Amino acid sequence: MPLRQPESMDECVYFTRRTNPTGTIVAWVFRAQCPACNKGLMGKPIDKKGKVLKKSPNYICKECKHEAEKEAYEDTLIVNIDYVCPHCGSHAECQVPFKRIKARILDEATGKKKNCDVIRFPCAACKTDVDIIKTKTAGR
Repeated sequence: MPLRQPESMDECVYFTRRTNPTGTIVAWVFRAQCPACNKGLMGKPIDKKGKVLKKSPNYICKECKHEAEKEAYEDTLIVNIDYVCPHCGSHAECQVPFKRIKARILDEATGKKKNCDVIRFPCAACKTDVDIIKTKTAGR
């Protein structure tokens, strides 16, 4: 069954579209319903001016004001991934837990290895690990 695509960014906690010469990755994480009221969606708090507080350590329900810590909330989320494998070129979809791990990768710009946070999943066809690297501008 194909994955449900988000209709707007308001539905997502995380969305990224990555391309390279040999493959593409589109990944998104839908907001979860509030565990307290089951009516509202959890999201980052909003200040009095209407700006989202991106660096807040909590998520909050807009309906009942229930708060959840960032780590506990994000551990319950699932990443939906639509990709073309950069190794074998096959197209597939998958779902994995929204957990970033520390990995050592090669920085193509400098040619040196560095530690990065990645979401890692295996390709359905060739079983090679594919990484979605966290960049400074990606994520909310």
